[in-house]
Amino acid sequence: MMFNKLTIDLMKKRQSIRNFDTQNIKDSHVKDIKEYITNDENLVGPFGNRGRIEFIPVTNNVSDKGIKLGTYGFIKNPQGYLAGVARNSKYSLVEFAYTFQKLVIWLTGLEVGTCWMGGTFNRNSFEKEIQLGEGEFIPCITPIGYPNQKQRVFDKALRYVVKADNKKPWDQLFYDTSFEVPLKRENAGSLELPIEMVRLGPSASNKQPWRLLMSSDREVCHFYIEHTPNYSSKLGYDMQLLDMGIAMGQFELACKELEIQGHWSVEEPSIQLPTEHTEYIVSWNTL
Repeated sequence: MMFNKLTIDLMKKRQSIRNFDTQNIKDSHVKDIKEYITNDENLVGPFGNRGRIEFIPVTNNVSDKGIKLGTYGFIKNPQGYLAGVARNSKYSLVEFAYTFQKLVIWLTGLEVGTCWMGGTFNRNSFEKEIQLGEGEFIPCITPIGYPNQKQRVFDKALRYVVKADNKKPWDQLFYDTSFEVPLKRENAGSLELPIEMVRLGPSASNKQPWRLLMSSDREVCHFYIEHTPNYSSKLGYDMQLLDMGIAMGQFELACKELEIQGHWSVEEPSIQLPTEHTEYIVSWNTL
């Protein structure tokens, strides 16, 4: 996986694009995208779960197969879609989103716009387009295309409604040794910027469900999810698990750019949880 610009800058720059230019995606970019999503190295998560990503070119939201793909009016002039396919289990979803977010950041480097969509697309229409194996489903999609430089009023209004530009402060998301002590930026050491990239990452309805807890020796960062009760119960899967994969992707990409060595593990610490909705997901171990 090659990033052609500074990755941290790309993560800061990237935002959801819902209004695209009518220009077709360049053939060179289509070729690059197809190569990316067929490379196994880009599709496997840190614990070996493998999803897949299908590229669907469209004209007026109609695929080459003649299937009209629905996004309920949220998206204008997409030149294609990237549809994710995964199994509906906890770590399959987390690891899939980890790989999908890395793709989203890579596309940002190509100046290709994206928008994570989990509950605001017609899943049935995409299921007609993609052949699913047993136990597989489509947890998310992203439209792709070049951003329309004139952001339409609807797009700006939607960003305001979902509070897309309103990120929670550190003291509501990150903790020091226990959930009773907020983590201060100056106490995060070399992981300050990777943690900040988690804070800036996208999440469903901008709920920002990630909670990070740093160990006293500053060598381990534990990732927890603060579930929003009944948030995605109608979808049949926990969309906020995707948010945790996004957080992992943001964190690891920043670590790689800063040459911070480490690895992921699942070793839940014996720490008092703040609420019944808090669940341990994964830990980053600095080498």
